[in-house]
Amino acid sequence: MRKSVLLIMMLFTVSMAANAQKFALIDTEYIMKNIPAAQSANEQMQEATKKYQSEVEALAKEAQKMFQDYQAKSSTLSAAQKTKTEDAIVAKEKEAAELKRNYFGPDGELAKMRDKLITPIQDDIYEAVKAISQQHGYDLVIDRASATGIIFANPRIDISDEILRKLGYSN
Repeated sequence: MRKSVLLIMMLFTVSMAANAQKFALIDTEYIMKNIPAAQSANEQMQEATKKYQSEVEALAKEAQKMFQDYQAKSSTLSAAQKTKTEDAIVAKEKEAAELKRNYFGPDGELAKMRDKLITPIQDDIYEAVKAISQQHGYDLVIDRASATGIIFANPRIDISDEILRKLGYSN
Protein backbone atom coordinates (compact mmCIF):
# COMPACT_ATOMS: atom_id res chain seq x y z
CA MET A 1 0.00 0.00 0.00
CA ARG A 2 2.76 2.37 0.95
CA LYS A 3 4.63 1.63 -2.29
CA SER A 4 1.57 2.30 -4.43
CA VAL A 5 0.93 5.66 -2.72
CA LEU A 6 4.58 6.58 -3.21
CA LEU A 7 4.38 5.49 -6.88
CA ILE A 8 1.22 7.57 -7.45
CA MET A 9 2.84 10.61 -5.84
CA MET A 10 5.95 10.16 -7.98
CA LEU A 11 3.89 9.83 -11.18
CA PHE A 12 1.91 12.94 -10.24
CA THR A 13 5.14 14.88 -9.67
CA VAL A 14 6.59 13.73 -13.00
CA SER A 15 3.40 14.63 -14.87
CA MET A 16 3.38 18.10 -13.27
CA ALA A 17 7.00 18.64 -14.28
CA ALA A 18 6.26 17.50 -17.84
CA ASN A 19 3.35 19.93 -18.10
CA ALA A 20 5.59 22.81 -17.08
CA GLN A 21 7.98 22.29 -19.98
CA LYS A 22 7.66 24.33 -23.16
CA PHE A 23 8.24 22.80 -26.56
CA ALA A 24 8.72 24.23 -30.01
CA LEU A 25 9.09 22.81 -33.47
CA ILE A 26 11.17 23.89 -36.45
CA ASP A 27 11.47 22.60 -39.99
CA THR A 28 15.07 23.02 -41.16
CA GLU A 29 14.20 21.98 -44.71
CA TYR A 30 11.63 24.79 -44.88
CA ILE A 31 14.08 27.24 -43.33
CA MET A 32 16.89 26.27 -45.73
CA LYS A 33 14.54 26.61 -48.73
CA ASN A 34 13.80 30.18 -47.68
CA ILE A 35 17.45 31.24 -47.35
CA PRO A 36 18.88 32.26 -50.75
CA ALA A 37 22.47 31.47 -49.71
CA ALA A 38 21.41 27.93 -48.79
CA GLN A 39 19.71 27.45 -52.15
CA SER A 40 22.82 28.69 -53.94
CA ALA A 41 25.01 26.39 -51.85
CA ASN A 42 22.77 23.41 -52.64
CA GLU A 43 22.95 24.17 -56.35
CA GLN A 44 26.75 24.36 -56.20
CA MET A 45 26.85 21.06 -54.32
CA GLN A 46 24.59 19.40 -56.91
CA GLU A 47 26.71 20.69 -59.80
CA ALA A 48 29.91 19.46 -58.15
CA THR A 49 28.31 16.08 -57.42
CA LYS A 50 27.32 15.64 -61.07
CA LYS A 51 30.79 16.67 -62.27
CA TYR A 52 32.59 14.37 -59.83
CA GLN A 53 30.23 11.48 -60.53
CA SER A 54 30.81 11.74 -64.28
CA GLU A 55 34.60 11.71 -63.77
CA VAL A 56 34.39 8.61 -61.58
CA GLU A 57 32.04 6.88 -64.02
CA ALA A 58 34.36 7.66 -66.95
CA LEU A 59 37.27 5.96 -65.18
CA ALA A 60 35.12 2.98 -64.22
CA LYS A 61 33.97 2.62 -67.85
CA GLU A 62 37.59 2.72 -69.00
CA ALA A 63 38.42 -0.09 -66.61
CA GLN A 64 35.40 -2.08 -67.78
CA LYS A 65 36.34 -1.59 -71.45
CA MET A 66 39.90 -2.68 -70.70
CA PHE A 67 38.52 -5.81 -69.04
CA GLN A 68 36.22 -6.58 -71.98
CA ASP A 69 39.09 -6.11 -74.43
CA TYR A 70 41.23 -8.38 -72.26
CA GLN A 71 38.54 -11.08 -72.24
CA ALA A 72 38.22 -10.91 -76.01
CA LYS A 73 42.00 -11.16 -76.57
CA SER A 74 43.04 -13.31 -73.61
CA SER A 75 43.33 -16.50 -75.66
CA THR A 76 45.95 -14.91 -77.93
CA LEU A 77 48.03 -13.29 -75.16
CA SER A 78 51.10 -14.80 -73.56
CA ALA A 79 51.22 -15.28 -69.78
CA ALA A 80 53.38 -12.17 -69.39
CA GLN A 81 51.01 -10.10 -71.51
CA LYS A 82 48.03 -11.39 -69.52
CA THR A 83 49.68 -10.43 -66.24
CA LYS A 84 50.60 -6.99 -67.57
CA THR A 85 47.05 -6.38 -68.85
CA GLU A 86 45.47 -7.64 -65.62
CA ASP A 87 47.72 -5.33 -63.62
CA ALA A 88 46.72 -2.39 -65.81
CA ILE A 89 43.03 -3.19 -65.31
CA VAL A 90 43.45 -3.47 -61.54
CA ALA A 91 45.39 -0.18 -61.50
CA LYS A 92 42.60 1.56 -63.45
CA GLU A 93 39.96 0.17 -61.03
CA LYS A 94 42.04 1.36 -58.07
CA GLU A 95 42.37 4.77 -59.69
CA ALA A 96 38.58 5.00 -60.05
CA ALA A 97 38.05 3.91 -56.44
CA GLU A 98 40.63 6.44 -55.21
CA LEU A 99 39.03 9.23 -57.21
CA LYS A 100 35.63 8.30 -55.79
CA ARG A 101 37.05 8.40 -52.25
CA ASN A 102 38.75 11.76 -52.94
CA TYR A 103 35.48 13.26 -54.10
CA PHE A 104 32.83 11.50 -52.02
CA GLY A 105 34.68 10.21 -48.94
CA PRO A 106 34.35 11.66 -45.44
CA ASP A 107 37.34 13.96 -46.07
CA GLY A 108 36.62 14.37 -49.77
CA GLU A 109 35.99 17.42 -51.88
CA LEU A 110 32.22 17.31 -51.37
CA ALA A 111 32.59 17.14 -47.59
CA LYS A 112 34.96 20.12 -47.70
CA MET A 113 32.53 22.03 -49.90
CA ARG A 114 29.68 21.24 -47.52
CA ASP A 115 31.74 22.47 -44.56
CA LYS A 116 32.52 25.68 -46.44
CA LEU A 117 29.05 26.42 -47.83
CA ILE A 118 26.34 24.73 -45.73
CA THR A 119 27.79 24.45 -42.22
CA PRO A 120 27.96 28.25 -41.61
CA ILE A 121 24.28 28.56 -42.56
CA GLN A 122 23.37 25.67 -40.24
CA ASP A 123 25.38 27.32 -37.46
CA ASP A 124 23.45 30.57 -37.98
CA ILE A 125 20.17 28.65 -37.79
CA TYR A 126 21.31 26.95 -34.59
CA GLU A 127 22.25 30.29 -33.01
CA ALA A 128 18.86 31.78 -33.97
CA VAL A 129 17.04 28.75 -32.51
CA LYS A 130 19.10 29.03 -29.34
CA ALA A 131 18.38 32.75 -28.97
CA ILE A 132 14.64 32.38 -29.56
CA SER A 133 14.51 29.37 -27.22
CA GLN A 134 16.13 31.35 -24.46
CA GLN A 135 13.92 34.37 -25.16
CA HIS A 136 10.68 32.35 -25.01
CA GLY A 137 11.79 29.78 -22.44
CA TYR A 138 11.57 26.68 -24.64
CA ASP A 139 12.96 23.59 -22.96
CA LEU A 140 13.04 21.55 -26.14
CA VAL A 141 13.05 22.38 -29.85
CA ILE A 142 12.45 19.50 -32.23
CA ASP A 143 13.37 19.52 -35.91
CA ARG A 144 10.45 18.18 -37.94
CA ALA A 145 12.79 17.45 -40.88
CA SER A 146 14.88 14.96 -38.92
CA ALA A 147 12.34 13.69 -36.37
CA THR A 148 10.69 10.88 -38.30
CA GLY A 149 8.64 9.86 -35.26
CA ILE A 150 6.47 12.99 -35.36
CA ILE A 151 3.07 12.10 -36.74
CA PHE A 152 1.32 15.36 -35.92
CA ALA A 153 2.39 18.65 -34.36
CA ASN A 154 0.22 21.65 -33.75
CA PRO A 155 1.29 24.40 -36.18
CA ARG A 156 1.18 26.99 -33.41
CA ILE A 157 4.34 25.52 -31.85
CA ASP A 158 6.25 25.73 -35.17
CA ILE A 159 8.72 28.61 -34.88
CA SER A 160 10.33 28.21 -38.33
CA ASP A 161 9.05 31.59 -39.57
CA GLU A 162 10.31 33.25 -36.41
CA ILE A 163 13.75 31.71 -37.03
CA LEU A 164 13.72 33.09 -40.58
CA ARG A 165 12.81 36.55 -39.30
CA LYS A 166 15.61 36.35 -36.71
CA LEU A 167 18.03 35.52 -39.54
CA GLY A 168 16.77 38.50 -41.55
CA TYR A 169 14.59 36.65 -44.04
CA SER A 170 10.85 37.02 -44.34
CA ASN A 171 8.62 34.61 -46.19
